[in-house]
Amino acid sequence: MTRLTLFNKTSLILGFAFLYIPIIILVVFSFNESKLVTVWGGFSTKWYGELMSNQGIKDAAWVTIKVAFTSSTIATLLGTVAGLVMAKFGRFRGRTLFSGMIYAPMVMPEVIIGLSLLLMFVALSIDRGVMTVTLAHITFSMCYVAVVVQSRMSSYDDSINEAALDLGCTPFKTFFLITLPIILPAVISGWLLSFTLSLDDLVIASFTSGPGSTTLPMKIYSMVRLGVTPEINAVSTILVGLVALGVVAGSLIGKRQKNN
Repeated sequence: MTRLTLFNKTSLILGFAFLYIPIIILVVFSFNESKLVTVWGGFSTKWYGELMSNQGIKDAAWVTIKVAFTSSTIATLLGTVAGLVMAKFGRFRGRTLFSGMIYAPMVMPEVIIGLSLLLMFVALSIDRGVMTVTLAHITFSMCYVAVVVQSRMSSYDDSINEAALDLGCTPFKTFFLITLPIILPAVISGWLLSFTLSLDDLVIASFTSGPGSTTLPMKIYSMVRLGVTPEINAVSTILVGLVALGVVAGSLIGKRQKNN
């Protein structure tokens, strides 16, 4: 077993400190009594009360959750189909173009994606709103789902399906009773990844949103431009808490399944 050297330990500590000390400071100052985020004025939870009474933030949070849930669900369905096509159908006419269209949004700058989608919606005379933001998020997040599912299918044993077909199972029933349960962890991972990407997106949503479709990242960004307040720290702390809760829950579920 390789032991960590002093240099590796120092690098590891500095790396974690660089990542997590700002988050810890943010959480601490969300409980600050003072309006000044750099001056500690005593412990208080009043900014969370102010946050709960801020209708603009609550509306933006609801739009974000609605868009993220809808887009990640549709993206998972489309991405799973695309991943199965890439993994199971081998060489076919247009495969290079098809794979290029899947990978392109993953490496293309978000500004280019947002601008191109905006021009398309304008050309089609589609009013920008929640629907256009959802379509935009489906466009780029389904690519990540396709890659995750394709990676899982690359190690899939086709003999299992062949055995089921030999025993009289239909292809449709084989997929839902055998293939889908086996690749389900990859499908769930793709859904969680696309959900996270949708929650985090700012640039593409800024191009494709309209009246009444302001997402939470857009709302926070507009508030930060006027100066950071403890209210913004409270919003960020809640988001950090939700993410941490999801990570812990996922780890516990994975450990329980491994033990079983």
